Amino acid sequence: MKQFIIALFITTAIITRGENIGLPEDIIPTPALIEFSAGNFTLSENNNTFHIAGSNDGQLGSYIASLPIALTATDTEADINISINGNADDDESYTLSITPSGIYITANSETGAFYAIQSLLQMTRGGATNQIKCCTITDCPRFAYRGLHFDVSRHFRSKEFLMKQIDAMALLKLNTMHLHLTDAAGWRLQIDSYPRLTEFAAWRPWQKWTDWWDSDRTYCEQNDPRAYGGFYSKEDIREIIAYATARHINVVPEIEMPGHSEEVLAAYPQLSCNGKPYGSGDLCIGNEATFTFLENVLTEVIELFPSQYIHIGGDEATKDSWKTCQLCQKRMADEGLVNVDELQSYLIHRIEQFVESKGRTIIGFDEIMQGGLAPGAVVMSWRGIEPGLDAMRQGNYAIMNPNACYYLDYTQDAPFKEPVSIGGYTPLEKTYSFEPLPDSIPAETAQYMLGVQGNLWAEYITDDSHAEYMYYPRAFAIAETGWTQPEKKNYTDFRRRSLVLLDQLRTMGYNTFDLANEYGDRKESQQPLDHAGRGCHVIYNLPYSRQYPAAGDSALTDGIRGGWTYGDNRWQGTMRDMDVTIDLGSQRPINYIGATFLQSVGAWVYMPRRVDFYISDDGENFTPAGTAWCDVPDTSAEIRYKVYSTLCHTVARYVRLRATKYPKAGSWLFTDEIVIN
Repeated sequence: MKQFIIALFITTAIITRGENIGLPEDIIPTPALIEFSAGNFTLSENNNTFHIAGSNDGQLGSYIASLPIALTATDTEADINISINGNADDDESYTLSITPSGIYITANSETGAFYAIQSLLQMTRGGATNQIKCCTITDCPRFAYRGLHFDVSRHFRSKEFLMKQIDAMALLKLNTMHLHLTDAAGWRLQIDSYPRLTEFAAWRPWQKWTDWWDSDRTYCEQNDPRAYGGFYSKEDIREIIAYATARHINVVPEIEMPGHSEEVLAAYPQLSCNGKPYGSGDLCIGNEATFTFLENVLTEVIELFPSQYIHIGGDEATKDSWKTCQLCQKRMADEGLVNVDELQSYLIHRIEQFVESKGRTIIGFDEIMQGGLAPGAVVMSWRGIEPGLDAMRQGNYAIMNPNACYYLDYTQDAPFKEPVSIGGYTPLEKTYSFEPLPDSIPAETAQYMLGVQGNLWAEYITDDSHAEYMYYPRAFAIAETGWTQPEKKNYTDFRRRSLVLLDQLRTMGYNTFDLANEYGDRKESQQPLDHAGRGCHVIYNLPYSRQYPAAGDSALTDGIRGGWTYGDNRWQGTMRDMDVTIDLGSQRPINYIGATFLQSVGAWVYMPRRVDFYISDDGENFTPAGTAWCDVPDTSAEIRYKVYSTLCHTVARYVRLRATKYPKAGSWLFTDEIVIN
């Protein structure tokens, strides 16, 4: 199996020779400093040699020996000469010098030397050339933590899939694989002390998460003929960790708590507030058995994973059952807790103390700040960067992975041509443009920036090939932001380099997005629209949501139409019906009234059931001008756009539009512009 993974990594590498010259300016992430010199170095067909001086571990030598660029280790003069000057495991810097007579790598650790090899592999373009431009690369990372997240709960991924992604991560100098091992959709890790987690909670009678979610959300026994799922044995995890360690990647396990725990409570219902399965997804914090369970599980996790960091989730707990649970209320009274946010904080603090007693550090999503932040916790800031910055101001480390830029389950191109996604629109340029550390942050706060991470949630991503498609090339952008200083970033050049690296990945057997044929944002959004209502005053008979104001009171007549996502600050949203009146300023001929709405079911955004249009001369007495009805199914998973309009051929000063929202509680309604002609 190991040979299979390596073959994917270097399918035609280096032995297949071309005439092009490998260039250092093609590397992703772009190095800190490149100094060019005259000439090229030419790799031979099959007898390249390497020598490592100063290494106290044979792991790097074994890795290099597996690559066709350097088949043989030697103690004499070599084609690739590596000098490791110390034993600083956390030093990722390196110097790579390519001369006409040889390649010279200097680093303070095996990690730095390994990254120099990754730069060298990229320069060969996956085997497209045997000639490399002479230069000296001096390089080091911007941030210590550079990660990708893998949601193996909602759809289980094999260890072979994870190892294949580890190779791609190594090529990008990403150093952290975050495994989302537990969630409502399935428990994915062998825990000896709680066998029902893998006998029962790891299996469901539906393959697609969406089918399971829309059904009764039950689980089934492993031997049920309908069973879909899986889990990693402890031996599987050891194999994954060993493979990752050889590529200088840390594997961070996540055990979700206290919410997103439906699968735990189905297997062990005594840990729920009502003692029954299939009720709440929140663990009962008032029950001491909950802490016994969590500590026993975490003990096995810590024994298995060498990672300094243990992720505990902490996001999106509903907290509803705690408000009426006698045990939770007693816990709050005994501990002097004033609300359920503080009750969650009690659990986080207690778990942090337990994990710290084992010599480890917890990471949690930014909801762990609710009720008071545990002093040693690392905050993963997904709801924008402000929670992370707030944590840093308190002296806690933060990892930035804002959903608007770094959630890779959002579509990366026009929805009509892309696989079904949960919604949103995050093209490569948007991911690349994200800056995690604003200039206004003082140095004493900035020191607590640990790094960045991209998350791929798998609700709509059943197949492995679909997952790869969503990672690449956006993982390139995350890698460059995590490694490269911001002043050296340039999207035009990055896109060029991405096209080169995508060709290499496809040669290696990866399924990637077709960046060369990117459609881009919604065409209507790319230039202002002039119409009779543009710039006219809008009277809001019902208010819009302050969460999605777009341009505020002028948004619906500013001539600016939205792009592919409701979150682009052009679409205006409401959780009520929409009722607005436009004052044209004087009597005007009106032939057409229309507005575009969008639907993204995964984000609870729905088309209005109907839109009614009215006209008036005085703004008080309105006459119906037409009605447009919804003809888009509310079960459609695709992102949909629909113009609701009417033809009226009249004269009036005021136009009123009333949109009746989808009746589902918590649903949203979005529009971008009311067009009047």
